[in-house]
Amino acid sequence: MSVDTPRRIVLLRHAKADWPQVSDHDRPLADRGRMDAPTAGARLAETGIPFDLTLCSTAARTRETWKLVVQALPHRPRTVYEERLYEASPGELIALLNETPDDVNDLLVIGHNPGVHAVAEALSGTGEGDAPARMARSGFPTSSFAVIGFTGPWKSLEHGVGNLVDYWAPHD
Repeated sequence: MSVDTPRRIVLLRHAKADWPQVSDHDRPLADRGRMDAPTAGARLAETGIPFDLTLCSTAARTRETWKLVVQALPHRPRTVYEERLYEASPGELIALLNETPDDVNDLLVIGHNPGVHAVAEALSGTGEGDAPARMARSGFPTSSFAVIGFTGPWKSLEHGVGNLVDYWAPHD
């Protein structure tokens, strides 16, 4: 792979979770989350991004979100359930992204706020159209996603090197 290889990261926040008497890690999706996740999947499919890899937090709500999202995609990418995505800080998320193999061009990450939103903002040095304004206005609610493009190897991914190509939220 060339150092000029174009890549895309899609940062997807899990769908709306319920608050039953279980540990935070084990919280399932709420009814609204089970409705919004397939809608997010359909919108991801519309982007036409052929995901090579999905990194999904091990939390119940992210795994359930992925199960509903992937049904709308034209093909199922390889999936890695990654414990480090749960409660990850922006720095920890970027370090994890730096570990992505260079044969991966398009990566889907399913995680949690505040980390997902903070990383989307941190990586986006530039933005297209009204995507930055929409992301800033919405606050990155559940089931929303940001598409960030950058060029080069994954190990070069750092603050400000990306371009916010698209942003979507289910109730915008």
